[in-house]
Order: sequence, then C-alpha cells, then structure tokens
Amino acid sequence: MSCASLPDFLSQGEVSRLFPILSNTSKEGRTASITLACISRIDELGRALLSSAGNRVGVRARIDTYSEIVPVNLKGDMRDRPDGLIVLRIGPREWKAFVEAKIGGSRIETDQIERYRALAKANGVDCVITISNQFATSPTSHPVEGIRNSRSTIPVVHWSWMFILTTAELLYQQDRITDDSQKVLLNEFRRFLAHESAGVRGFTRMPKEWTLLNRLISTGGEIDMGSNDAVEVVSAWHQETRDLSLILTRLTETPVTVKIGRTQRDRPSQRIKEDLLLLQREKQLRTSFSIPDAAGTVDVIADLARRCVDVGMTLRAPQNKKSTSARLNWLIRQIKSSDFSDLYVRIHWPGKNVATQYLAQDLMEDVSLANPDNKHLAPSRFNLFISKRLGGKFIQQSKFIDELENLVPAYYRQFGSKLVAWKKPAPTLREDVTDTEDVSTGAISVDADADALGPVDSERQGTLALTSQ
Repeated sequence: MSCASLPDFLSQGEVSRLFPILSNTSKEGRTASITLACISRIDELGRALLSSAGNRVGVRARIDTYSEIVPVNLKGDMRDRPDGLIVLRIGPREWKAFVEAKIGGSRIETDQIERYRALAKANGVDCVITISNQFATSPTSHPVEGIRNSRSTIPVVHWSWMFILTTAELLYQQDRITDDSQKVLLNEFRRFLAHESAGVRGFTRMPKEWTLLNRLISTGGEIDMGSNDAVEVVSAWHQETRDLSLILTRLTETPVTVKIGRTQRDRPSQRIKEDLLLLQREKQLRTSFSIPDAAGTVDVIADLARRCVDVGMTLRAPQNKKSTSARLNWLIRQIKSSDFSDLYVRIHWPGKNVATQYLAQDLMEDVSLANPDNKHLAPSRFNLFISKRLGGKFIQQSKFIDELENLVPAYYRQFGSKLVAWKKPAPTLREDVTDTEDVSTGAISVDADADALGPVDSERQGTLALTSQ
C-alpha cells in the first residue's frame, strides 16, 4: 500500500482512496479515485495498464496515484483541473500522467484536454490519460480526432472503461494475481465496474448518420468520401470493432485484437481514409480479429448494399492432397455442426480462375459438386463463412450492433474455434534406403558418376564401384 507524499508540483491533493468520501454529485470523481487506488494497489493491474501506455514496467517499479489534485502552476478556472495523477517510479526516473475520467454518456472534449496538455507542460508532467466509454483501437490512438491530430508535444493515452474492465477480467480469470489480498481487491474492482451504477458501457449504437447513409445507398446514391456522414460511420465502426475485440477477449479469456497494418496503427488517419475508400467503392465496412492459436483471423464484412453481415475464416487447402474432393473432405470433416443454414464454403482456385461458392450443407452431402471442369485444378484456399441478411434491422442503430455482437461470437464458438489450419507434415525417410551406408559419400559419388556417364553395362558399374572405394 502506497504512503507516498504529495509531489512538489501539487498544492493540493491526496493519495487515491478505495472508499472516497465525496458528494453524491461527484460520481466521476468517486469512480476515478477507486480506479486509481486499484491501479496503485494491485501490482499486475498497474503494470498491465501502464504498459499499454508505452511504459516498460518491471516488478520493482512503484506506482503512486493521487486524486482531488490542484497543480501549483494552475492555469484558468480552478474547477478546470484533472481528476487525478499517476506517478510511475522506476529507480531514479519518474513518469507522470494527469488523468481525466468521464462516465456514462459524457465524452472527452478536445478543448479541455488541450488545456490539460498545457497544464502538463507547465508542471513537468509527461502525459495525459483520458478514460471514458469511447473506444480506441489502441491506447495510443485517441478516439477523438481533434486530440489525435493536435500539434501538442504532450501525448494523450486513452483507456475505455471496457478496456480497464477487460484487463481486470483477464488477470482474474487467468489467475495471474499472486497476492491473495490483491486478488480479493481485484475481484471487488471488477464487481464494481461491472455494476450498472458505475456507468461503464459497451458500444451500443451506431450514430444517426448510419441510418442516413444506408438510405442513401438503398436509393442508388453515391457516398462522398469527404462527407461528415461517412466519416462518422467509419469512426463508429472502428469503436464498435474495438468493443467487439474486448467482448471476444472476455469470452475466450485470451487477448483478441483488431488486425490492422503497421502504417494504419502509426497513422490512424490513414486507416480512416482507406476504410472511407472501401465504403465508397464497395459499400462495405470490414475488419479482422486476431485470436491467439486460432486457425486464422475472423473476418467480418458489413455490406450496406445487401444489408448483410458476413463472418468467416480463410484456411489454406492441404497441399499434400491432390484432388479437389480430398481437399474438400479435409475441410468438411472439421465442420461438426450444421445448425447454420446460411453457412457457405467459398473455394479459391489457383491463378486467375474465379472463386466458386456452395452451401456447406450441400457439400457435406456430395463434395463432387465442386469438382472443376479442369481435372488438373485443385483448390488453393477455403473461406468458410456465414452470411446473414438483416433486412430492416441492418439500418437500425442499436439492432445492427446487437446482431453483430451475437453473430461474431456465435460463428467462432460453433465453427472458428474448431477449425485447424493445414500444416505441412514432417518429412519421411526414403523408402528405397534401408541403411545409412546407402547415403554415404561413397554411395553418393557412385550414383553421381553413373548419372553423369549415362547407362553403363554391369562390368563397368563394378569397375566404378571398386575405383571409388
């Protein structure tokens, strides 16, 4: 338990308390104090969260947290001050971060965070951490565009409340807390955050622009990449996919991430630009989830033109099987359930040959349906996916999210978790070799000479053998 003294640059504040005495109107302050207290008192939780902010936090690191703070160099209104402070001490080095927390529907505002950045710079604080029900692809990629694109040199890290809850859930379920008293405290913390009174929410609805954009597409309209409607929809999609990755994390008890390229991770604006282009050209939103040890990524497509959601995985066809039927049987044997009437197999062929598609149920009954006209062709990849038409539910802001968050876990539970990627088998020994002498240097030399000279009579072969000994 921390007994840290107040940092010099604070004129007021106290060590964050597990049971803060605050007014009933200070719900954010109470939730922030409890969270900060748990960060400093549960070693693994503090290390996990601060590591996500780019710090290397070892077992000897010390984390102190403070609430109700007033910096010495306070600028502006006294009421405009951060909710807390985190101080990470690693040997002689200190890393400090102001914390601003919002609960319920309250959102992080650019102007306020910019003022906190200026306050951080004036007081020698390294970072600002925001916490809200908004979702970021990664803690270092802020969900608010104005904050993300600011020219300030003070970085802003963002944790969604669901990210904090999911981190606590993983630590607890994986039994990674070694201290019994800290484990009890972690369990109480997850119980607190999971209660509706804490104001922690997942991403529950698309913005109103979602309905407007769907209606535009259904009437044959074209999407303008620069339109605010499209930008709002893509930004909301990114928040929802992050929330869905956290849902999958809690369901699988292993870290599930949204798969994005390095360029998109380093430059979030590039990701938005590419997804806007996809939305304009294909009328689709796409994402992929990386699940540790799964046969492949779980790929999700929201098709606005068809009002349909596709969820699937792509597997490489087994290269040690020659025929189409043999390769398909390898896949079919892995499908244990046929509860989904809308389960499909898309078969990819080598070269420029067009992919073909069949209902999985039909192939279960007769794999020869997929035999190509060219008997020498064999599949290169299989895409096993479900395609669910949502109709009117697709354009509804909340119903779309409900359907998506039911469909993706259901697919992985029923099919994805049971799929096994093809793996090249271990090499076998040559059947024509029974003794290591058959592959000795002498034997290789005789074989090479014989191949170089061409067919020779038995007498000459005997002479070659004697000469090589």
